Amino acid sequence: MVPERWRLTLALLLSLLIHMLLLSLTFGGQGLGLPGFGFPWQERRIEVPELRVRLVPAQGQAAEPAGTPVAEPLQPAPVVKQPVAAEAALTQPGPPAPPTEGATAASVPQAQPGAEANPTPIIAAAPSEPSPESAVLPPVPETSDAGVARISQEVQARAAEVTLPDRAEQEKAEQQEAARVEIERLEATRQEAERMEVARQEAARSEAIRQDAARQEVVRVESARQEAERVEILRQDAARQEAARIEAARQETARAEATQLEAARQEAVRVEATRQEAERVETMQQDAARQEAARIEAARQEAARQEAERNESARQETARQETERVEAMRQEAMRQEAARQESARQEAAAKREVARQEAVRVEAARLEAERKESARQEAARQEVASAEAVRQEATRQEAARQEAARVEATRQEAAGREVAQQEAAKQEAARLEAARFEAARLEVERQAAERQAAVAKREALLKEIGRQLNEEADRREAAAAAAARLPSSVSSLRRGRLFGRSDPNTELILYAEAWARKIQMNMTIEMVREAAKQPHTDPVVTVAIRSDGTVESVVFVSSSGVAAIDEAIPRIVHSQANYPAFPPGLAREFDVIEIRRTWLFDTAVRLQ
Repeated sequence: MVPERWRLTLALLLSLLIHMLLLSLTFGGQGLGLPGFGFPWQERRIEVPELRVRLVPAQGQAAEPAGTPVAEPLQPAPVVKQPVAAEAALTQPGPPAPPTEGATAASVPQAQPGAEANPTPIIAAAPSEPSPESAVLPPVPETSDAGVARISQEVQARAAEVTLPDRAEQEKAEQQEAARVEIERLEATRQEAERMEVARQEAARSEAIRQDAARQEVVRVESARQEAERVEILRQDAARQEAARIEAARQETARAEATQLEAARQEAVRVEATRQEAERVETMQQDAARQEAARIEAARQEAARQEAERNESARQETARQETERVEAMRQEAMRQEAARQESARQEAAAKREVARQEAVRVEAARLEAERKESARQEAARQEVASAEAVRQEATRQEAARQEAARVEATRQEAAGREVAQQEAAKQEAARLEAARFEAARLEVERQAAERQAAVAKREALLKEIGRQLNEEADRREAAAAAAARLPSSVSSLRRGRLFGRSDPNTELILYAEAWARKIQMNMTIEMVREAAKQPHTDPVVTVAIRSDGTVESVVFVSSSGVAAIDEAIPRIVHSQANYPAFPPGLAREFDVIEIRRTWLFDTAVRLQ
C-alpha cells in the first residue's frame, strides 16, 4: 500500500505542476492579430526601428563665396530609439521638427560675423528596420553651395537605395515569418499538451488496471477464506452431530440398562412378595385344616380368589413390561434407522466432495471408512449388549417361570383349576418370548444386511475412485506421450504455467484474467446448458495459448463425469479463438502459456 500511495502522491504533484504551467501562460498580440504565448520569466521588450535623418536644402539659398572653406563634419550624435510610428516624407520637404527632450539631433552652427547664415536643414524621421544604412548623419555646418549640393546628392543617393516598395515587402515578409514562428510555437505547445494528456491518461489506465487486479485478488482471497470457513463450519457441524449421536446412543444404552435393572429389581420384589404370600396362605391352610370343613372350604375359596387376582395382576404386569420392551425396541430401531439415514447422507456428501477434488476425496474416503468402522464396532457392541440383555431377560423369565411353577406345585391341591390358567399364561408367555426372539433375529439379520450393503457401497465407491484415478493417470500419460510426439520446434517452446490465481508475473495474471473474461462474457452457456442439468462434478481443464492468441491444446486434469460436458468445453474454447496476442513483455518471456481453471456451469460459464 505504501508504493501505491507514493505513486498517487507523485501523480498529483505532477498534475499540479502541469496545471500551474498552463495557467502561467500569458497571451500577447504579436503579428497578424494572432495571440501569442509567453512565459512570465521571459523578458518583455518592444523593438523600435532606428531613426533615419535626411537633409534637404532650403529653396532659394544664396550662394556662398567660392573661397569659403568647408567646415569639417562633426562627430555623429548617438542614436536614440524613440517610439515614433508616423511616417515622414522621404522625398518631400517639410517643416523642421522641433527638438524632443533627450534627443540630440543634428545642430547647425552659428554663422560667422559678416557672413550670411545658411537656413536650418530639415530633419525627418522615417521608421524602418535596422540596417547598415540606418545611421544618423552628422550635423552639417555652414558650407558653400558646392558643399550643400554634394551633401544633398549623397543623401538622395542613399535614400534611393531603400525605396518604399522594398520596405513594404520586407515588412510583409518579416510579419509572415513572425506569424509562421508563432504558429509553429503554438503547434509545438499544443502537441506537448496532448502528449502530456496522453501520458496522464495512460498512467490513469494503468493505475485503474492495477487497482482492478488488486480488487479481484482481494475478492478471490476473501472468497477462498469464506469457502475455507464454510468447509471448517461443515466439518465442525458434522463432528458435533456425530458426537451428539454417540452421546445420545450412550445415554439410550444407559437408560435401557437402568430400565432393565429397575425391572429386575421390581420382579425380584414381586417374587419375594409372592413367596411370602404363598407362605402365609400355606399357614392359613394348615390352620384351616384344623378347623371345621366349612371353614376350610371357605378359606380355600378365598385363597383361590386372591390367587386369581394376584395372577391377573402378574399377567397385566408382564403384558405391560412386554409392551414397554417392544416400544423400546421400536424406538431403538427408529434411532438406528435415523443413524443409517444420517450415515447415507454423510456418504453422499463425502462422495460429492471426493468427486470435486482428488486429495479431499481420498481423505474423505479414509475418514468415512474410519467412521463406518467405528459405527460398525459401536453397532457390534450394541448388538452384544442387546444379546446380553436378551439372555438376561430369558434367564430372568426362566427363573420366574420356575418360581411360578414351584408356587403352582405347592398350590395344586387347593387350586386345580388355577393350574390350567397358569399353563395357559405360561404358553402365552412362551409364545410372546418366541415372537420377541424372532423379532430380534429379524432385526439382527436386517442390520447385517444393511452393513453388507454399506460395505458393498463403500467398495463400489472405492472402485469408482480408483477408476477415476486410473483414467486421470491414463490422460496424463497420453498428454505426456502427445507432448513427446510433438516436433522439436514445439517442444523447445518457452512455456509459462498459471495453475492458480497468484503469480509473481503480473502480466501473466492480467492476460489469464482477460482470457477467462472473454469466455465468461459471451453466451457460451448455451453450448452446454442441457448437459449441465445432469449430475456432474466441476471439471478442471488446462488450456495452452500461443503468443499469437491461437489455441495449442485443451487437456482435462479432472473430468466432469458427463461426456457431453467434456465434449462441449473444447468447443467453447475454440469458438472464442483467436484470443488477444501476448503483450510485448510477456512475448519476450514465453511462447506458450498454460492456464488451468475449474469450470462451473450455472446461469453462465464461470472459470475459477
